[in-house]
Amino acid sequence: MKQVQDAYIVAATRTPIGRSHRGFFRNTRPDDLLATTLKAALAQAPGLDPAAIEDIVCGCAIPEAQQGLNVARIGAVLAGLPTSVGGITVNRFCASGLSAVQMAADRIRVGESDVMIAAGVESMSMVPMMGNSPSLSPSIFERDGDVGIAYGMGLTAEKVAQQWKVSRDMQDAFALESHLRAIRAQQAGEFTAEITPIEVTDSSANLASGEVVAKSRTVNLDEGPRADTTLEALGKLKTVFAARGSVTAGNSSQTSDGAGALILASGDAVKRFGLTPLARFVSFASRGVPPHIMGIGPIEAIPAALRAAGLKQDDIDWFELNEAFAAQSLAVVNSLGLDPAKVNPMGGAIALGHPLGATGAIRSATVVHALRRHNKKYGMVTMCVGMGQGAAGIFERV
Repeated sequence: MKQVQDAYIVAATRTPIGRSHRGFFRNTRPDDLLATTLKAALAQAPGLDPAAIEDIVCGCAIPEAQQGLNVARIGAVLAGLPTSVGGITVNRFCASGLSAVQMAADRIRVGESDVMIAAGVESMSMVPMMGNSPSLSPSIFERDGDVGIAYGMGLTAEKVAQQWKVSRDMQDAFALESHLRAIRAQQAGEFTAEITPIEVTDSSANLASGEVVAKSRTVNLDEGPRADTTLEALGKLKTVFAARGSVTAGNSSQTSDGAGALILASGDAVKRFGLTPLARFVSFASRGVPPHIMGIGPIEAIPAALRAAGLKQDDIDWFELNEAFAAQSLAVVNSLGLDPAKVNPMGGAIALGHPLGATGAIRSATVVHALRRHNKKYGMVTMCVGMGQGAAGIFERV
């Protein structure tokens, strides 16, 4: 076995994020989204021999139906990769895509592989959040400490808001800022380098002629950010999960569709294929927390990832903190004393969307390109995870 070596990101891209059920990817299969993203990532590394890719690790939070049957392998086949390229689908719910990056990087770092692809995909339009036939073990309900696993995510956000004293006004203000930052970033072209434009076809029936009319268009921006969002409009929304609660659709992440992919390579592979390293994968950590307050997961995972990297919190120039809910995001920011200016400078999931298992790969692409564009050194992707976990990964611009 080779000695421990660095894992470099040599390509990083993603689709635009579409709103689920009514958005531009509502009729696009997730395996097709993944295949398109894989091909786009390969186009960013023109010198790479695809046969050198040993495996694809793909995150997916609900790996069934249109994104089941090992979507990683299906995506590889649909993308036209050599049959020698394997594929494995992994599930850590909202951290699935980030765990895919970590697993691919670790294969390289321990010397078992020289070239890997990490990806994530999710269609919340086609596969419901809990799956088509969810079934929890009855034993979960026998002990008070376990029952939180069965809580809906919104209810856990209400628990966090209560315990960390995050008011409705604070949540709505945070949500508004997410939209404002995302709109500014879109207008400035900040997402251009990371997004692969996707052509979608919408079909409709002409009842008069009996014909099916198909119209194609290219989408190249995330669909979620709203320029017309105001505090007044957010304040009028009703709470969703608790009658006297504070969590609304407006201060929660948007259910979404999308995919992301990164190519990772060893130093030897970078030289052999003439690749340009964009960033180095530095460290990863996951930690468990009580399921009923799952949103605080990053409070435990962030310090662990920093310790693994030998870094301090102030060393991180850019945080991509997944905004599952404004309540848990604020709890994390305030508890750890994160600099709000460094957290989601281009908006987060409240505005941009959260396609579950794809989010970690998508936000990894975001941070890799943002570090280069803004000449920053260290970036972090972090998120809470359903059923009580947190995850964090650190990247270094090279």
